[in-house]
Amino acid sequence: MADFAMPETWTADQKLFPHQVGFTCPPFDYDAAPSDFLRMSPESVGVHGWMLHVPDYVHGLDQRKKNFGMMEDFVHCMSRNGVDVCGQVGSNWVHASGLGVEGIRQHCADLSDKYETRFHMAGYAMVEALRERGVEKVALNGAYHWPAWWKGTAGFLREAGFDVLWAGNFVDQGWFPDQEAVNAKRWIFDGDLFDRSFSFVAEQAPNADAYLINGMCNFRSGPNGLPQRPLHLARDMEAKLGKPVIGHDTALYWRIMKDLGIAPTTPQSMLLESLHG
Repeated sequence: MADFAMPETWTADQKLFPHQVGFTCPPFDYDAAPSDFLRMSPESVGVHGWMLHVPDYVHGLDQRKKNFGMMEDFVHCMSRNGVDVCGQVGSNWVHASGLGVEGIRQHCADLSDKYETRFHMAGYAMVEALRERGVEKVALNGAYHWPAWWKGTAGFLREAGFDVLWAGNFVDQGWFPDQEAVNAKRWIFDGDLFDRSFSFVAEQAPNADAYLINGMCNFRSGPNGLPQRPLHLARDMEAKLGKPVIGHDTALYWRIMKDLGIAPTTPQSMLLESLHG
């Protein structure tokens, strides 16, 4: 690709919103990130979504690696449309890429520089959040992730220098008989599973500095069983455990807000509340 040149400079009076954010997501998941992020943001924020297009996508890690270049297409597209910060939803893309922790950091920096638009990946945003909060020991709630998925995340965290005291998914925790039963839920689980699952993880690793949850799973914990991501549930769980509870969703939103210099307008978990400081 030829060197990028911004076609024009978006002045303040040409932008629809003072803070414009772009999200992309995997090819086969309706993504709640734009809605969740917008609902907790100041009115100065506008959000745009861009779903990756891979017609034969079946959630394979090899497919993530094969289509990793689409991240550049996404940032290029968003930069031309006046977006200030881009966020990539989906925690597995960082370890599936094979680039390693430093390689991902450099990849995000390179795209940000090339297209004059900040770019963040959920998997690396988790690393940045834990480092900023001074976390050393973690336990990973692998949630619905296939073993290869959560083990990849645990390996990525270890490569980044964190001590992963325990990691395992809903099958390892005893809530489902096998991975097929987990997959049948299509990432949406009973509302009380979040509490039961984190209580189990905390028992396995009582000395963890923070408890993490993989991916972008949903729990029917909202009004009339509305599915909600860890973003909505972490605050109450932190009060119960007395430790930070951080999901890849909250880490990504934190990183984007940090770039924009804004903070949530609604009560949130410790990581996001730190933006008010």
